[in-house]
Amino acid sequence: MNRRRFSTLIVSAVLSMLLTIGLPVLTDSTVVAQSNSNLLVSAAASLKEAMEEIKTLYQQSKPGVNINYNFGASGALLQQIQQGAPADIFISAGKKQVDTLEQAGQLVALTRGVLAKNRLVLVVSKNVTGVSSFFNLTQDNIKKIAIGEPRSVPAGQYAEQVLKKLGIFDKVKSKFVYANNVRQVLAAVESGNADAGLVYRTDAKISDKVKTVVAADEKYHSPIVYPMAVLKSSKNVAAAKEFVQFLRSEQAKSVLTKYGFLLP
Repeated sequence: MNRRRFSTLIVSAVLSMLLTIGLPVLTDSTVVAQSNSNLLVSAAASLKEAMEEIKTLYQQSKPGVNINYNFGASGALLQQIQQGAPADIFISAGKKQVDTLEQAGQLVALTRGVLAKNRLVLVVSKNVTGVSSFFNLTQDNIKKIAIGEPRSVPAGQYAEQVLKKLGIFDKVKSKFVYANNVRQVLAAVESGNADAGLVYRTDAKISDKVKTVVAADEKYHSPIVYPMAVLKSSKNVAAAKEFVQFLRSEQAKSVLTKYGFLLP
C-alpha cells in the first residue's frame, strides 16, 4: 500500500468516526461562512438610531456577522432593489413598498413580518408660537411646511392623507417644502428653513430643536407600519433569517420602544 493511499484511508476513518459520534465536520468553506457573514439591510431613514443600537446588541452574540445599513426613503430603497442593487433585508416605513416586492416574487417565503408601528406628528420650530393644531397651518405666519416627497416617502403620503381628511390640503399645499426622506423634513424645521413639518413621533423624540404640536388621528391616514422581509437576491439567506428573527426578540423590542416606536 503506497503512502498516499494510506493517508487517504486514515482521513476517511477519522471523518467516519466523527460522524458516528455526532460531532460536526467543518470544511474550510463552512468555517468561513460561519465567521464572516456580511449583511446589508436597506431600511427606512426613521429607523436609523434604533437599528444602530440593535446592531450593537446583535453583534455581542454574533461577532462574526458584519451588518451594514442603507438608510433612505422607502420608495427610493424599493427602486434600488428593483434595479438590482444588493440588499439582504428590506425594512420599509410603509406596506406598499414591501407589497410590491412580494407581488413580484422577490421575498423569501415566511420571512415577512411587521417590525414596529409609528405615529405621525406635527412639529414646529421652538421659536414658533400660536400653533396648537393642524388647522393653524393655514395662518399667514406659517409660510413653509416641510413634508416628505409623497411619491417616495411614506411619511409624505401619510401627511397628504391627513391634510386632505382635515379639508385644508388645498389651502396649504402652496407652502410645501418637499424633502427626500423624513429626516430631511426634521432637519428643515430644526434649521428654520420650514416653520412646521410632519414627521414621525420617533423623529421628533430625538430632536431638542423642535416641539411637537399634535399627533394626527390614526383614522385620518393609512396604518403606519414597518414591514420587513428577507430578499431572494440575498447572498446569505440563512444569516439574514437569523437577524430578522432577532428583530422579533424582546431585546430588539425594548430598543424600539426606547426610541418611541410602537410594537405591532
